[in-house]
Amino acid sequence: MTNTEAPPRPELAGRATELVDLIRKHAGWQEENRLLHEEVLQGLRDTGLLKMRVPVRYGGYESDTSTVCDVIAELARADVSVGWTMNTWMIGCWLAGLFPDEVQDEIFADPDVRIGNSVSPNGMAVPTDGGYLLNGRWPFSTGILHSQWFAHSAVMAVEGGDPVPVVIAIPAADLTIVDDWHTVGMRGTGSVTTIAENLFVPQARVLPMLPLILQNQHLSERNADSAVWRVPFSPSAAALAGAVALGTARAAREAFFERLPGRKITYTGYELQVEAPLTHLQVAEAAVKLDEAEFHVRRAAGRLDAKARTGEPWTMEERAAARMDMGAATLRAKESVDVLNTASGGSSIYSHVPMQRIERDMQTISLHGVLHPNTNLELYGRVLCGLEPNTYLI
Repeated sequence: MTNTEAPPRPELAGRATELVDLIRKHAGWQEENRLLHEEVLQGLRDTGLLKMRVPVRYGGYESDTSTVCDVIAELARADVSVGWTMNTWMIGCWLAGLFPDEVQDEIFADPDVRIGNSVSPNGMAVPTDGGYLLNGRWPFSTGILHSQWFAHSAVMAVEGGDPVPVVIAIPAADLTIVDDWHTVGMRGTGSVTTIAENLFVPQARVLPMLPLILQNQHLSERNADSAVWRVPFSPSAAALAGAVALGTARAAREAFFERLPGRKITYTGYELQVEAPLTHLQVAEAAVKLDEAEFHVRRAAGRLDAKARTGEPWTMEERAAARMDMGAATLRAKESVDVLNTASGGSSIYSHVPMQRIERDMQTISLHGVLHPNTNLELYGRVLCGLEPNTYLI
């Protein structure tokens, strides 16, 4: 085990920027083959970005949320699938940091370890000698094709009581993969279905979900004083996911302006699209919505970092606001992308034009069960009205 001094935020964000051209070079291949290219994976390793949420004692950086969000947004600007997969791995690293230290010794033996995760409890863990037998089927297992470990959610059978949700650390090689990721968006994430059949899981690799999500209780002694693990799960994950939507909107803006010079508006008198008042209104509207998406991501990340430094407790309204910030960032990012996609004209439907892929990826993100704007706004409104939240992911 070695301690590593964390690179500052601008340096890590700069490393992500340096990967943009490489990632874009393989974006079409990743979409066609439904997984990340090996050169992209190597780039993430070489730049050290995979270490951002690895504990310092294992050679990681324990980067703050604002830094991780900046990096994820920049990777998503290059290819949404890379940004989303990185988001998943960072959340997976955070979850792994909650397990007993002896389990972490195993998981973080490689500081570049990639850990996927799923918070949908689609499995059943039944107690047995020394641990549990796990059976389950989890769709949307982002990152599994390139991960060494996976933090899956399940329900644990309790004698004489109702099942309770748990998080389980599983070596990726122990899961069966179903190649079913045939989608219209975010194809490069390779988010296939995984299956566990009578899989034995040692006791130490199972964590009760509700205490760690709602009460921020975990079993790691060495991470107990780390600012990274002093924040609640849901607000932390929300900020990172919102950064993917932000990066997607930035990608749309960049793609639009790259094609704008010399373009005309077909069947009109505008020989140059850039001279049309309609274009001015469209790019301004998209820019404002992009700014609003960035506001929500930065506010969510800043709130997390500030509370992590002081150890100040979270109110239920603040937890709900974190979910709202993610939903609002997703909504505004999608609106920004939609405006620019509309302004891109019929020629943008060709597969070699990035805008069509960005539009499909953004639509896919906005339909995610946790990021969906309507779901998050409803949750925030419930809490503002004094009602209990209708989810434990808060």
